[in-house]
Amino acid sequence: MVLKFGGLPYFYTLRQMTKKIFLGVCALFLFQIAFANDSTKVALKTFAPEVQHPTLFQLIGQILNSYHYRKVSIDDKLSSTLLDNYIDNLDPAKVYFMQQDIDKFEAYRNQLDNDLLMGNVDKAFEIYNLYQTRLNDRIQYTFDLLNSEFDFTKNDSFLTDRDKATWCKSAREYDALWLAKTKSEALQLKADGKDFKSYSDILRKRYYNLLKQLAKTKNEDVFSFFANSLSEIADPHTNYFSPRAAEDFATSMSLSLEGIGATLQTENEYTKIREVVKGGPAERSKKLAANDKIVAVGQGKDGEMVSILDWRIDDVVSLIRGKKGTLVRLEIIPHDATSNKTEVIEIVRDKIVLADQGAKSSIKVIEKDGKKYKMGVVVLPTFYLDVAALQRGDENYKSTTRDVKKLIVDLKKENIDGLVIDLRNNGGGSLQEAVELTGLFISKGPVVAVKDHFGVTKAEEDRDGLITWDGPMCVLVNRFSASASEIFAAAIQDYDRGLVIGEKTYGKGTVQNLFDLNSFINIEGKKLGQLKLTIAKFYRISGGSTQFKGVIPDIEFPSIYADKDFGEGASEFALPYDEIKPQSYSSLGLAKKNLNEIQANHTARMDSSVAYRFLMEDIDNMLEARQRKYITLNEEKYKAELAIGEKKKKDREAQKAKLKESNPGEDNLILDESLQILFDQLK
Repeated sequence: MVLKFGGLPYFYTLRQMTKKIFLGVCALFLFQIAFANDSTKVALKTFAPEVQHPTLFQLIGQILNSYHYRKVSIDDKLSSTLLDNYIDNLDPAKVYFMQQDIDKFEAYRNQLDNDLLMGNVDKAFEIYNLYQTRLNDRIQYTFDLLNSEFDFTKNDSFLTDRDKATWCKSAREYDALWLAKTKSEALQLKADGKDFKSYSDILRKRYYNLLKQLAKTKNEDVFSFFANSLSEIADPHTNYFSPRAAEDFATSMSLSLEGIGATLQTENEYTKIREVVKGGPAERSKKLAANDKIVAVGQGKDGEMVSILDWRIDDVVSLIRGKKGTLVRLEIIPHDATSNKTEVIEIVRDKIVLADQGAKSSIKVIEKDGKKYKMGVVVLPTFYLDVAALQRGDENYKSTTRDVKKLIVDLKKENIDGLVIDLRNNGGGSLQEAVELTGLFISKGPVVAVKDHFGVTKAEEDRDGLITWDGPMCVLVNRFSASASEIFAAAIQDYDRGLVIGEKTYGKGTVQNLFDLNSFINIEGKKLGQLKLTIAKFYRISGGSTQFKGVIPDIEFPSIYADKDFGEGASEFALPYDEIKPQSYSSLGLAKKNLNEIQANHTARMDSSVAYRFLMEDIDNMLEARQRKYITLNEEKYKAELAIGEKKKKDREAQKAKLKESNPGEDNLILDESLQILFDQLK
């Protein structure tokens, strides 16, 4: 998740330690020469709980036990899971801790639940301090390695997929791992044209910056890391926000947030793009996509590229965020890259405001048998409601339903034959708007059921009896359609009001509430942060939950994004799918009456679609990349593999550009196909 730490192995002999200290002094001397203009002295400290942490830890446990949807039991099972999760969050790639460290921590396996009840966080800080020591040692060892050129003629390799790797059991194994890791980083730079001095300086500076980041860590950061390792066991959407993180969260929810418009997450040492915000600078640039990995950040046209490998996520956010109109450069590994070769992109920061997230419409024309058909398309990036404007009585307050209704009225004046509601990449928003938007397409009835942590279920209904659009319609979704998007799509599907087309959705069917922890206790005037807590769960009117399972489209497209990487399935702690008693409602019988014929026509079109073939090839390439466990450390082989991958990528881009030029409709496969499906419904 955040930083990775290490230290001097305490099993070294005196001779080994003497040699280690001598090499460390030499490395530090060389490093100071190389970066004489950087006078920053890095002093690491020992972390310890602050006065508020024991009580705060105890309080978080009580809230999880009493108010979380699944009412977390504080027992030995929780203790064991917390220990494993904390260690995994600190060192997911198993490159810092050693087996002897893990053996030592094993004594705590059934003690952390008792510590939670008593408010004892000493073990968490003890583990973290060793973690810091280990990282510091590994950085110094890396400096040692960079004193000499590497031999890239050997047929060595480095295990990059370390999910199932084992902990190092000896000093020799530990050093061999880091030799391979450092060689892989150096080889990537060497293959990019860097000589020994250049790539060694780059790597020294990268790890020195990491050391400086490590020195910025505070006691509150350590507690926050441990508290989140606990909270996410309840479910992945339950999070502890330190006072600083709470301020950042409030800023991220503000309509005046300035940045690039992307949601970030950590994956091993990388910062990865989780989602690109619709209408934001990143999305408009077309240069950044979900699953891209950011490895360095530079300010302006000429600012130094700062490596962010192993950085804390909040520090990365602070580096990328900036004033509107300023330029930020990101060095990324593209999601579709066949190797770890990077590229630098430029994005001009801008405000992410409500207007950018507003619904927009267009008309697409398809021609069949000499006749033209108009299809209205409404793109909805999020379910928004300007609550502040509504509360102050502003008659022109922004609302999803109000805006979409107006767009549909305007489209009807153009005599459209069918309607597409595009919810791709719509991560959700206002539940009220999801319910009211559904009401534009049905007369009245339940839309979604909400079951709270007390087990009480309440249906949210549309009651106005009015319909804005009663013609053929479909809803487009993808893996990043979540929460309120899934509620709307599920209701349209359950009522058989329209067809759902696209990829299986995210599967977020839970409701969160924000708890200000200062409202529970007051500790010497300390700010205590907040707890975002899952308190309820969504259910379709047919009885099934949208949680975990998501919405399965009537016409489903395969996704390039795997369930285990994106969606609720990416977390082992996600709440499960389940069912409740269905609501009382009547199917309208409008969309699926000729579904078999529609599916047959769809299959025939995809069999002859070049764009669909490209999609399947992209999926195969991603699967191949995910299955690649090792990276070669032989320069000749590495460059050959790189050349093959680059040629393959260039050829694909040329083919896609040719397709777009010859058939503009096929550059948006799912939208184009939805128009054809709407026509099939008209027959």
